[in-house]
Amino acid sequence: MQIKEMMSLVEHLTELRTRIIRVLIAVILTLFIGFIFAQQILLYLKHSSTASDITWHVFSPMDSLRIYMLIAFAVSLTLTLPFILYQIWAFVKKGLTKEEQVATLRYIPYTFLCFMIGLAFGYFVVFPMCIKFTLSVTENLGLTQTYGVAQYFSFMLNIIIPLSLAFELPIVVMFLTKLKLLNPKLLHKVRRYAYLILIITASLISPPDLISHLMVAIPLFALYEISILLSRIVYNGQQREQSLSQVEYGIS
Repeated sequence: MQIKEMMSLVEHLTELRTRIIRVLIAVILTLFIGFIFAQQILLYLKHSSTASDITWHVFSPMDSLRIYMLIAFAVSLTLTLPFILYQIWAFVKKGLTKEEQVATLRYIPYTFLCFMIGLAFGYFVVFPMCIKFTLSVTENLGLTQTYGVAQYFSFMLNIIIPLSLAFELPIVVMFLTKLKLLNPKLLHKVRRYAYLILIITASLISPPDLISHLMVAIPLFALYEISILLSRIVYNGQQREQSLSQVEYGIS
């Protein structure tokens, strides 16, 4: 018995290593695409309305190279995200039923779509609000608007990445409901705590004023309510299937 368990563990570890290697190869290949377009992307970001009034500076010899690499890696990660999600699905699918395998595989395109919507919302809506607020504070204090390019991008990523991940909430909830780890009743029960967490998140990634907090918090609340709705749809579908199975096999 122990030998079989050891063999099973070794097989799982071997498969995990294989899939990690595939992901690394995909990241490296798409990294070259990132290098090709990194300069154009940087120029676009520099001349966008958000950064057009800001002077970027480098404070160390490595800053420019670091930003170039960061943009290339961001492009690579975005392009390989669907492939990464597929590899994760392929690794865990053996522990799922055939129905769950098909259902979870369908989530991959929607996961990528939600990530891109969150990315766009963070960059085009929330990030400009934050920059506008910080610039107004700088002007009120009579300070010169000089920013390090590394600090600028760190500030931007700290805003848009959490939002991009937050936009995955409906898909994650649907997936966990499908696996019967969540249900709409539980989501209703913890709603007040979830709202508190979302308010804290909104306050951390938006300027410290009520309007900005609301502009970030309200979409997050909407995402949570959409998650409950989708969870209810999945849950009700499971209940109907279970009832039909009981009728088919004569179970009362």
